[in-house]
Amino acid sequence: MDGVRVGKRVIGADAPVTIGWENIPRVEGSRFKVLFFTWFQPAVLFGLLAFWYYAPNSIAKASTVIGIGIGFKVLLLTLEWFFPRHESWNLTWKELTTDLFYVGLGYTVLRLVDNYIGDGVMIEAIQHAFAWDKFTWFTGLPLLLQAFLIAFIFDFGQYWMHRGMHNWYPLWLSHSVHHYITQLNINKGAVGNPTELFLIGLGIGGFFDFLPRAAILAGVFGMAVSTYQHINVRFNTPRWWRFVFNTTEHHSLHHSQDYEASRSNYSGTFIFIDRIFGTCVDGEAELLGMEGGRRMSIREQMTYTFTEGWKTLKERFGRTATAVPAE
Repeated sequence: MDGVRVGKRVIGADAPVTIGWENIPRVEGSRFKVLFFTWFQPAVLFGLLAFWYYAPNSIAKASTVIGIGIGFKVLLLTLEWFFPRHESWNLTWKELTTDLFYVGLGYTVLRLVDNYIGDGVMIEAIQHAFAWDKFTWFTGLPLLLQAFLIAFIFDFGQYWMHRGMHNWYPLWLSHSVHHYITQLNINKGAVGNPTELFLIGLGIGGFFDFLPRAAILAGVFGMAVSTYQHINVRFNTPRWWRFVFNTTEHHSLHHSQDYEASRSNYSGTFIFIDRIFGTCVDGEAELLGMEGGRRMSIREQMTYTFTEGWKTLKERFGRTATAVPAE
């Protein structure tokens, strides 16, 4: 397999991928269907931003955010069911049960752990140790600018954490489990070893003071952009959208069985971060996973990071201990 040269790299030498937007299939059918799948994403983003910007304080609260988030996921699951991007990614009961297990884990155990050792706790300790005042002047910025900065600061940190997970073996042990998924579905972002799910959620936004409404508006970018990373639906994304935001196409390349393709598109929301640092590749892939698409059980997903790490330590230090010194 020859692959396609993208910059200084050859993409697709290990597994089939599609490179270039002009080579990606588009949604076809009735005029309504084409318009729907072209403008659905922008309409949802701007609609949610307008809703949360003007919503009264009695509505703008966490319970409303959770309710809208659940309803939106149900809508996207319905779209996956009726309009799948790839038939090979169709949800089975086994896949759905696994996804929901990890979603539940994120809302319970991982959230509890985050309360004790998450980024909020770490940042507070640093601020107290060095007597740093928060950047209170941020609250004077326009509300939508604050929302963008919250989303951007978090995604910028996530970009480097994610990139580090692909370049430093101890972090890769944690992240590699997520790359054993063999298809993209709406809740696949929650699937992974708990250590990775904790690490990828760390951010530095807590160093800054923002208005509570700005934090809610920032969450819109996660709901109305990042959610599409893992979805089995094809959209005719407008050119400006795919230049600024991460898409299913970008993330499918990141999960492809091709090694070089998997080392691209690290950002969670703003793909222009990848464009700035030269790690963006436009295209898509259908064949996903590791080891030729081997699927891990939940038990292996939960233990792989530790068992593989222990095995590596034994191999490295075991050889050192048993090596016979040269005469």
